[in-house]
Amino acid sequence: MSHPTLYDHDFYAWSQEQAGLLRAGKLSEADIQHIAEEIESLGRSEKRELVSRLSILLMHLLKWQYQAPRRGRSWRNSVEVQRISLASHMRDNPSLKSVLGEAIAEAYRIARLEAENETGIDGSCFPVACPWSFDQLMAEDFWPEA
Repeated sequence: MSHPTLYDHDFYAWSQEQAGLLRAGKLSEADIQHIAEEIESLGRSEKRELVSRLSILLMHLLKWQYQAPRRGRSWRNSVEVQRISLASHMRDNPSLKSVLGEAIAEAYRIARLEAENETGIDGSCFPVACPWSFDQLMAEDFWPEA
């Protein structure tokens, strides 16, 4: 039976201790296995952030296109905020470009469900795959028409 470690019962204290060990060059004392896991987890969270922001952007663009009479400032602002946030996220994490296709496909599946849920429009009315490129999604002057 293993005993709980600092990693198991006080993550914050563990992280501070590990940072100190790394800065001091005491690699032999560092919890390398858990450090590696946490670094990988950070990378996955950056991808999740990308998918999350893309899904919000895509949902509002679907609503913009399919519910033209209900267009308003709120949807426009949401699209603009997501574009700004995505541009910043991509600048901070340029290697995410390598997973953009996968992220857009995943985000679009979510966006279709959310748009169906929020609009009451049957999901089969929306294209099965994302109809827009990343460049279109990010273009300030791109607003899909009905």
